[in-house]
Amino acid sequence: MSAYVPASDRYDAMLYNRCGKSGIRLPAVSLGLWHNFGSIDNFENGRQIVRRAFDKGITHFDLANNYGPLPGSAEENFGAILQKDFTGYLRDELVISTKAGYLMWPGPYGEWGSRKYVLSSLDQSLRRMKLDYVDIFYSHRPDPETPIEETMGALDTAVRQGKALYVGLSNYSAEETKAALAVLKQLGTPCLIHQPKYSMFERWVEGGLLDVLEANGVGCIPFSPLAQGLLTDRYLKGIPEGSRASKPSGFLKAEQITPATLDKIQRLHAIAQKRGQSLAQMALAWLLKDKRITSVLIGASSVGQLDNNLGALDKVQFDAAELQEIESILK
Repeated sequence: MSAYVPASDRYDAMLYNRCGKSGIRLPAVSLGLWHNFGSIDNFENGRQIVRRAFDKGITHFDLANNYGPLPGSAEENFGAILQKDFTGYLRDELVISTKAGYLMWPGPYGEWGSRKYVLSSLDQSLRRMKLDYVDIFYSHRPDPETPIEETMGALDTAVRQGKALYVGLSNYSAEETKAALAVLKQLGTPCLIHQPKYSMFERWVEGGLLDVLEANGVGCIPFSPLAQGLLTDRYLKGIPEGSRASKPSGFLKAEQITPATLDKIQRLHAIAQKRGQSLAQMALAWLLKDKRITSVLIGASSVGQLDNNLGALDKVQFDAAELQEIESILK
């Protein structure tokens, strides 16, 4: 592959939103490396996707210690891409995040929220990516058996050690978030951002979490905004061969694609077509219409898929009739 020279116009078209009340702005669309960047995937394909993302103004790349498969391999591959294509001062144009919380190694110290696990995990992540620091370090999930003060204290330590610039939460409920934010504020390391699962088909955050984030000046970056691919054109006629739902090991199960769900997908698709968008583009725009949403976190298995998703930014406004029709489908 030829030497990478970033596009000179990379910042011209992307929309950048302020993250809560912080000094940081994130691209309206960010790239997540949960899938497609592991040891079982094609490295050069992932490299092309990262290059294209940056050329299109995506500055934020989101990882976690366990992304792969194999766990850790997404960080290793991303680190290799950085070494090949983002040398010199280009690192300063990137916002890189990682997380600790889920099972990463055997034994009693390989998951959850203990100080030992959280800080050891960050050290491992930095070694895999060959980085001195990450921009955002998340607690990936709340730990019901570890005091919130211990987990948040570990995040605070990561910042004070210079290994992270900001901290975030993921998968914390509204009440858990309130408690965590209070501890972090007391420690002097306020929370930058929350990463919840949120899409047209998964709306629990509307039951209080978004209000908590807004009241505390914390940004929000939803993951799975396309409901693991359900909110795309892929399932309009059922479950195609080779799709996530057709694979027994995937997060999207075939039994989730019921006739009622298919009907919703088809009706939403019809609205998207009237708007001149793909279903995926409309689903992303629907999230971004809420000013409490800083960015949406997309995955991509190809440059073409990435480009299609970025098309969401061409039309993020909805009129009242469209929103009412969408709501009547989702209820």
